[in-house]
Amino acid sequence: MKRKLRMGMVGGGQGAFIGNVHRMAANLDGQIELVAGCFSSKVENSKATGEALYLDPARIYTSYEEMAKTEAALPSGERIDFVSIVTPNFMHAPVATCFLKAGINVICDKPMTLTLAEAKKLRTVVKRSGKVFALTHNYTGYPMVKEARSLVSKGKLGKILKIVAEYPQDWLLSALEQEEQKQAAWRTDPKRAGASCCVGDIGTHAENLARYISGLEIDELCADFTTFVPGRQLEDDGNMLVHYKGGARGILYASQISSGEENGLNIRIYGTKASLEWHQEHPNELVVKYPDKPRQTLRRGNDYLSKAAKDYTRIPAGHPEAFLEAFANIYLAAAEAIRDELAGKYPRKKGYDFPGVDDGVEGMAFIETAVKSAQGKAKWVKMLKA
Repeated sequence: MKRKLRMGMVGGGQGAFIGNVHRMAANLDGQIELVAGCFSSKVENSKATGEALYLDPARIYTSYEEMAKTEAALPSGERIDFVSIVTPNFMHAPVATCFLKAGINVICDKPMTLTLAEAKKLRTVVKRSGKVFALTHNYTGYPMVKEARSLVSKGKLGKILKIVAEYPQDWLLSALEQEEQKQAAWRTDPKRAGASCCVGDIGTHAENLARYISGLEIDELCADFTTFVPGRQLEDDGNMLVHYKGGARGILYASQISSGEENGLNIRIYGTKASLEWHQEHPNELVVKYPDKPRQTLRRGNDYLSKAAKDYTRIPAGHPEAFLEAFANIYLAAAEAIRDELAGKYPRKKGYDFPGVDDGVEGMAFIETAVKSAQGKAKWVKMLKA
């Protein structure tokens, strides 16, 4: 296919944060062009956003249902190839279902749905549709995260014994939701965010990162949720002890009230032969530590890295790559699958390196298990079936 993929977007209107991140990431490699959108439930916001992005007024829609129906009815040479969903959580499932049933591929922000039951229903829709569904757990897009995964899969760490994943922020230290701050308002509202704020929003990234790198699944966990800001409906801090299948132990911690922390996602994985450490705020380095020799610091862009890391590196060593490039790597990998789907070759046997619908269901199982543990009397709760 010798053309750009045509992208539509639902959500991401003026005043939103993540929509513009998606647009920049999708555009980074020159393979994707935004051509249509329903950017807000408020018609004027949607129109203003589309106009600011220089879209054809006829393809700035007033509802996602209208957008899906109209785009699906266009000739194959004109309609969108996929839609990017960047709405609050409660809209993910209905929007994704609508477009999948219209025969349109989907890239969706995380967490995938509002509930685990909803996630399972969406998985069925995805499987029946035969369409591509990608989930933007964007931190898996970093080259050095892919290098960490490669080291584990090759047995360089030995048997995994312990995982420590942390995601501290401080942006919800005050009651921003009472000050009409849009991002805080929906994330702290159970009707729009779901049963969890902090763990649902960023704790899922820590869990997904640990699972992506290690390949290990949670067997059971013990969670403690706290709401520190008075009047807030959902938790702003979560701490979990984890038992992984196979015997490894873990600690997962997510917080949005940790003073002085900006976006401190990090992970340490300890094995019988070696351990590794990666920090999202310093993403171009991966530290590998040994019990009997000096530690190594592996750096992005070098020839000694795995093919998995090098395939998602754009610029030479010493030139920093970061958040937008990692996000763009999800779009880059999903674009491969979408091109295959459009050519009638999807899925390919060797698979694709982006989070999909199964990851979304696992993420919702994690959230609901953590909520169940935090709210219940049992010390340990078995991971809900994904």
